[in-house]
Amino acid sequence: MPKKIITAEGAAPPGGPYSHAVVAGDHVFLSGACPVLPDGTWVTGSFAEQARAAFANLAEVARAAGGDLSQAVRVGVYLRDFADFPQLNEIYVEFFGTANLPARTTIPVALQGFDIEVDAVLYLG
Repeated sequence: MPKKIITAEGAAPPGGPYSHAVVAGDHVFLSGACPVLPDGTWVTGSFAEQARAAFANLAEVARAAGGDLSQAVRVGVYLRDFADFPQLNEIYVEFFGTANLPARTTIPVALQGFDIEVDAVLYLG
């Protein structure tokens, strides 16, 4: 089965030469979502504002692929400052709830100019 490229009109535009997501079989691989508005404007406010914007982009891409974040089987979270980890956990449940959670990895990385990036894999089967 060939892969299917997903473009989410309601999400921030890709920041480079990559697709918003790729569907391969029953899985959807969502590219990293950053705190950017659909018009390309970066969200430069607090960590909470940036995190909600990044997760909102991820959710919009999931919708464009025919799914939603409840179907996530793996989430990757990349933080500029690991001190934001407790606040991340509070915001994370706004988008993923508290039950039937996906596997998750959270790591600190050298992000430049923004505080968070998130990616995910959905299972639509």
